[in-house]
Amino acid sequence: MRRKSDINPINERRFGVDMPLSAEEHERLLQVQARALWLAVRMVDYANHDRENVDGLKVGGHQASSASIVSIMTALYFHHAKAEDRISVKPHASPVFHAMQYLLGNLDERYLTELRSVGGLQSYPSRTKDPEKIDFSTGSVGLGAAAPLFAAVTRRYVDAHFGVQPHSRFIALIGDAELDEGNVWEAVADPATKGVGNVMWVVDFNRQSLDRVIPGIRIQQWRSQFEAAGWHVVEAKYGSKLLEVFKEDNSESFKKWFDDIPNEQYQSLFSATPSDVRSIFLDGAPTGVKEFISNYSDENLFQILTDLGGHNLSSLVESFEECDRVTDKPSVLFAYTVKGWGLPIAGDPRNHSVQITPEQIQKLRSANDLTIEDEWSAFDPQSALGKFCLDRASELERKAGAAKGLVIKVPISSQINTSGDFSTQEIFGRVITELSRDEKIRPFLVTTAPDVATSTNLSGFINRTGVFHPTELRRWNVDPVLKWAEGPTGQHIELGISEMNLFMLLGMLGLSEDHSSQALIPIGTVYDPFIVRGLDSFLYSVYSGAKFIIAGTPSGISLAPEGGAHQSTITPSIGIELPGVVLIEPAFAQALDWLLCDAVAHVAGLREDTTPDLRPAELAFYFRLSTRSLDQSPFTKARERLGDATLRSQVLAGGYRLVDGRKAHEDFAQNSVAPVVHLVAAGAVMPEVLMAAEELGSEGVIAHVVDVTSPGRLYDSWQRTLKQGIRTARTPSFPGALRPMFTERAPIVSIHDGSSHALAWLGSALGMPQIAMGVDSFGQSGSIPDLYKIHDLDAGSIVNGALAALSLNLG
Repeated sequence: MRRKSDINPINERRFGVDMPLSAEEHERLLQVQARALWLAVRMVDYANHDRENVDGLKVGGHQASSASIVSIMTALYFHHAKAEDRISVKPHASPVFHAMQYLLGNLDERYLTELRSVGGLQSYPSRTKDPEKIDFSTGSVGLGAAAPLFAAVTRRYVDAHFGVQPHSRFIALIGDAELDEGNVWEAVADPATKGVGNVMWVVDFNRQSLDRVIPGIRIQQWRSQFEAAGWHVVEAKYGSKLLEVFKEDNSESFKKWFDDIPNEQYQSLFSATPSDVRSIFLDGAPTGVKEFISNYSDENLFQILTDLGGHNLSSLVESFEECDRVTDKPSVLFAYTVKGWGLPIAGDPRNHSVQITPEQIQKLRSANDLTIEDEWSAFDPQSALGKFCLDRASELERKAGAAKGLVIKVPISSQINTSGDFSTQEIFGRVITELSRDEKIRPFLVTTAPDVATSTNLSGFINRTGVFHPTELRRWNVDPVLKWAEGPTGQHIELGISEMNLFMLLGMLGLSEDHSSQALIPIGTVYDPFIVRGLDSFLYSVYSGAKFIIAGTPSGISLAPEGGAHQSTITPSIGIELPGVVLIEPAFAQALDWLLCDAVAHVAGLREDTTPDLRPAELAFYFRLSTRSLDQSPFTKARERLGDATLRSQVLAGGYRLVDGRKAHEDFAQNSVAPVVHLVAAGAVMPEVLMAAEELGSEGVIAHVVDVTSPGRLYDSWQRTLKQGIRTARTPSFPGALRPMFTERAPIVSIHDGSSHALAWLGSALGMPQIAMGVDSFGQSGSIPDLYKIHDLDAGSIVNGALAALSLNLG
């Protein structure tokens, strides 16, 4: 007797039920499906068994996961999808996605043997690493579901502000286990995603996770959650064979048992021989089922019981079309599938990472009428199938996009008043508001925040531009300070309290030129300690190549009364270490003005990266800000000393010398024996640093004060020179950005309202002793003086740190 594993998917046939595909279309899709499955399976097999393994590590791949979704992807890419659609493919379906791109002529054959190799096909679909056009990167499960949803939110915004674009459907193909991720439900429930009718999620409902077959099925729970959030829910559970059987008299008990049979028991049918399927299916079945199925042969019964909607191409197409008919809400389609479908490992509880054997590979090759010589071939371009694939490729081909970037001019300064006492959070809001007065810039600015817009100083911008909503909403409460006017012309998108949604929306706004043919300048705000709550989406968006600005504010223990739960310490390290992110933490208003205008120009595409081979491109600009007001006069003095052009250049490069210790005291001008120390600081701690420098000067120590405006850019400058030296086998040069700040070789004391680790690399970069002072334990409620004293950030502690650094230098 034949096992299910010996049955090639190409042998599936229609069962007499009227379906949206003609017999010819259905047969054609079956053959494409079979070839795509073969190529996906063989790609993984080749990477693990044929290609030289130089490091002994398992290469891996996901044959079973590709098999479970191959029918869904065949129906989508070779029948339903249009060129304007944007599709996210679940991570573990990467091999079958690449196989289909190859069949469509979008991928060179050589890549089929380069899965998971350097310069080849990535393990999971990647916008920035794969050779084909990828709409959405996937990898961290759950994010590939949310991305198209927020891309659709972005399209709705673009349509309202710039005119309606050609209709696109934003489609996510996701695994059912991804619905365990919390970010999925945060996205589904967010008010900003309500009513987005051009979204379709297709859930590969194989009821199996990485470790096991799931004992229970949570379909009712998930259906209720989606419906409660205003989604349209569709199930593709039954294939055409089952639907035909359900029409027969006395089929009620059979259908009920088919629906009620335990999942583990049902999944075991796929690895059984047809002769065993009857007894397995009847185990525990109610009276009447045995008699009803007695009319079917073992082979026929096997075909009926394993005919799930998620592997029935006609059922899938019909379900896609049903989703399209609902245009006032997002749709989710639960497509019932089996992991490993069409393979010997179908239904195996551990098949997630299991691969079929060389002998099984040979059987599958033969079943597809292929030999070792032609196993990688696509369809002959002159054949009916070859012409069909070429026609589909033409239908899916997108028109070439316009030139990148916006045709605008961003000023180097907003020209706001920066004299007096200001916090960087206040200045951030004022600069954004001032830029919105420029009618050439304003249309492209869009802000977003997770219910913290007013408390992060976006009120001025909101008063000028309004809050976005698809329809005009009546204002019932008039606030004389904040004009919360919601309508289609608003330029602020308000989110619920979800940092994951914030960074996902920023990412999709930052990719709007690709997804919606309109570039934007996205700006978000969030309380700095909660940067870490959105870190997965933050990383995802930057990895996908999105450009945006994010302000984390307030930050550090300088947010003194709020206590340890709201006092961020590790966020500077995130900003420095996350590729493509530029951490910016200025102390003074004018520096922030210059830096923010420069960031807007970068996001608008008006700045080019001149060294992409030595560092990641600058994509996201992370402003770590504070509500602590600082006297601006120290910056004014540096401005008078250096001049605007020089000072601005140094501010943008990452730092400048705020106080020249030799010029601060007349006695030091020509003193060549006085001890010298560099006090290097970023952000809100600058007043204490300046006090410490003054005290050191009174004790005969020359204390240069360096204001680090962008720890990220300084670090990149150092690393760039190191990489250049390593790659050219030469002594690394002294980083250019550091030269104006450190003209003397002297010990360093770094002071930061954040982990001391964030600036602790400076000593290595300069080859000098360093004392790194920062916040390395959780904070608590109190005043700034109290907390700075506890964490050794007060002036007295900084003086002691300088003396300690000098003693290290003498040693």
